[in-house]
Amino acid sequence: MPRTTPPESPRSIVIAGQAIAYQLRRSQRRTIGLAIDHRGLRVGAPTRARIGDIENLIHEHGQWVLDKLAAWRDRPLPGKLDITDGTLIPVLGEPLHIVITGLGRAHWQFGPGTIYLRADAKHHASRLLERALREKARELFAERLAIYAPQLGVAMPALRLSSARTRWGSCNHRGDISLNWRLIMMPLPIIDYVVAHELSHIREMNHSPRFWAVVETLCPDWRQRRLELRQVARGLPLF
Repeated sequence: MPRTTPPESPRSIVIAGQAIAYQLRRSQRRTIGLAIDHRGLRVGAPTRARIGDIENLIHEHGQWVLDKLAAWRDRPLPGKLDITDGTLIPVLGEPLHIVITGLGRAHWQFGPGTIYLRADAKHHASRLLERALREKARELFAERLAIYAPQLGVAMPALRLSSARTRWGSCNHRGDISLNWRLIMMPLPIIDYVVAHELSHIREMNHSPRFWAVVETLCPDWRQRRLELRQVARGLPLF
């Protein structure tokens, strides 16, 4: 299996007048490959491939890219996922394997690529999973806020988790921030964009050009990340 490097920061390319975000991952492969799923356009390329050559290939397959992205975008929203032994869900953009077990004392425990749920008649697996992900989300969101708030010169805000279906974050007039716990299923760069977006509202409680200028100081590629957020959101499971 070719050795891969971590994915580069999200890029974007204009195809037929549409700005398309894509994630580039380099490895010791010999050719450039394109793939599209609920996360959007993903490109695998040789370590030394030039960006110009990579984007020329994307343009050559531009209509295929647009058609596939449209197909994913127009798919019916996922139904409610039944949480059972062996179910896979995304956490931080990577697959997490669910194991239902009767062993141990803790109701849940995270392992490498796995979460163990001690479910029974009293503790339903889906409720345990949500509680576990909420706890993980609160810890991670607090950590990201603590990183970005000082960069913006604002105090660490109070954090609340929300369960809104379509709203990923909000900031009230007191500077308190709410973040949707389901963000924990998205890749970290998208979470960081939402964190930067809401923190920026402490400085600019609007969506004016001044607001987006503040966002850009924390997240220079916010446009690409916002596109990714919209693409990934459609594929998140409900449970």
